[in-house]
Amino acid sequence: MTILVEMNHDARVIPLDSRPHLSSRVQQWIGDSRGRFEGNTLVVETRHLKFNEKSRFGVGYLNGLSDENLRVVERLTRTDANTLTYQATIEDPTVFVKPWTVEISMDRTEGPLYEVACHEGNYGMSNILSGQRAEERAVSKVP
Repeated sequence: MTILVEMNHDARVIPLDSRPHLSSRVQQWIGDSRGRFEGNTLVVETRHLKFNEKSRFGVGYLNGLSDENLRVVERLTRTDANTLTYQATIEDPTVFVKPWTVEISMDRTEGPLYEVACHEGNYGMSNILSGQRAEERAVSKVP
């Protein structure tokens, strides 16, 4: 199974064939995921996420929130025809006192989906706004 993740456009390839996790010596940026079904719930366990001073939970800006012992168990359950419930349990015994869980409901959407894109430095927005302000000043000076 493959899940395309918008952030960094990563494709998470998740084997569903009961193969074991890779050795802990092998660290991948988004970890080593293995999936299985428990009833109508897809359970994905991820271990061995890339760990260094710039990468926590596979994301560089979450400095200090995990270490090399991080384990994430995700559960995706279709709760009705239009709703998918996503739940993730975070375990890292050297960082957290106990595991913690986050949950979100995702609703089916109609219509086109748009890519989320980064705008480095977001200079485009400042240029658009400065151009508009200049145009407003020019109009206000007209007698």
